[in-house]
Amino acid sequence: MSATVDRDDQHVEGEESTELKRAIGPKLLLLFIIGDILGTGVYALTGKVAAEVGGAAWAPFIVAFAIALVTAFSYLELVTKYPRAAGAALYTHKAFGIHFVTFLVAFTVMCSGITSASTASQAFASNLADGFGLDGENSTLVLGIALAFMLVVAAVNFRGVGESVKANVVLTLIELSGLLLVILVGVYAATGGKADFSRVTVFDTAGDKNVFLAITAATSLAFFAMVGFEDAVNMAEETKDPVHNFPKMMLTGIGVTGVIYVLIAIFAVALVPVAELGEGDTPLTKVVSAGLPDFPIDKVMPFIAMFAVANSALINMLMASRLLYGMARQDVLPPPLGWVHKGRQTPWVAIIFTTTIAFGLIYFVSTTDNPVVSALGGTTALLLLGVFTIVNIAVLVLRKDPIDREHFVTPTVLPFIGAAVCFYFTLPVTGRDPIQYTIAAWLLGIGVVLWALTWLANRLFFAKKTYLRDPEELSSDDSTRN
Repeated sequence: MSATVDRDDQHVEGEESTELKRAIGPKLLLLFIIGDILGTGVYALTGKVAAEVGGAAWAPFIVAFAIALVTAFSYLELVTKYPRAAGAALYTHKAFGIHFVTFLVAFTVMCSGITSASTASQAFASNLADGFGLDGENSTLVLGIALAFMLVVAAVNFRGVGESVKANVVLTLIELSGLLLVILVGVYAATGGKADFSRVTVFDTAGDKNVFLAITAATSLAFFAMVGFEDAVNMAEETKDPVHNFPKMMLTGIGVTGVIYVLIAIFAVALVPVAELGEGDTPLTKVVSAGLPDFPIDKVMPFIAMFAVANSALINMLMASRLLYGMARQDVLPPPLGWVHKGRQTPWVAIIFTTTIAFGLIYFVSTTDNPVVSALGGTTALLLLGVFTIVNIAVLVLRKDPIDREHFVTPTVLPFIGAAVCFYFTLPVTGRDPIQYTIAAWLLGIGVVLWALTWLANRLFFAKKTYLRDPEELSSDDSTRN
């Protein structure tokens, strides 16, 4: 069945109707996807990836790109088949119908938002210290800035932020400017003979790891730079002709960001020695400084990076607090988490709760011997790879639920590959830092305990069941529309 478009209301014949205005065209959708992927990962983790594999830092980014691309095909089939805003939780619920599993997926996505924002706060602090010439090696100073930054994010979150795709275009262009600056500096330095491309083919693994294990360990970090594309499915109800536009724009967006990341990795190791690149959380500033040592353009980089990671932190904390609010409103988490401030109309208890967890994560990791950005960024990737494993399986299960209209269909082999590869990258055999499992276990443990307490209270005091009544409403509550 072919879909036809009514040019007056942009409604695609045969598709599910929606109360939301379909205002996002192909170009806006593409910029939204690119902007969602770009951010903390490449600005903060390029050096850490290089530290794992040496000059061949491009290899883990290519592997991460391939994993994201395969999983994107699964998301495309599901979002065009079920063009609703709840994403992975909705797909899991439709595929398996097990309420506790649906809850765990939703809570895992929420946790990934907190760990991602915590990663961004540390990167923000390091770039701020670098930009103002402060002592970036002073861990206490960086910790204080990171915690203060999270307080600012919480304050903005509490005040209420209306999501605007057009504003996201501006943010995306600013984020892109920093990355394109690095590439242009790399090209300029290469033409001037300042780049040493012989490093690019050198695999120099950390410790006693072989090349394969080093690449998989580095990919576990690099994958953090590729996440974000899955958030675009939450815009399905506001996208014009999503059946046709989503596949083209999502695949293009992932391709564009993948090329940018590989180019940056190549120029980074060609301009800066790997040992130096892996130190600290501001690798791209070092690249710009090495390419143009006599021009103070490198002073701009920390502030562009600050803007990029600040945007990532705010978006992720908004998502986390609203998702927590949504679960509380459906009586699967304690009711206070669903309380809304009468004046600001924002979920203030959920905001305090998620900010407290972020504080705990930042402080806990900073007291260990592990790099904060690597530990928290790797945990984000770990959590999402678990979700992606389930989504890839859900595609195959939902083939038993045909619908009578056109939608994207991914080649059957891809979800099998996606599920297997995503699951593999969640395993300890990949060389993933054990602290990432500790953080993930504590976060999910908190969710299970809160679920159990809510289940007990519902059973003893209200004589009602504990389940997600409607996963479609988890990320579309009125509290986000301020």
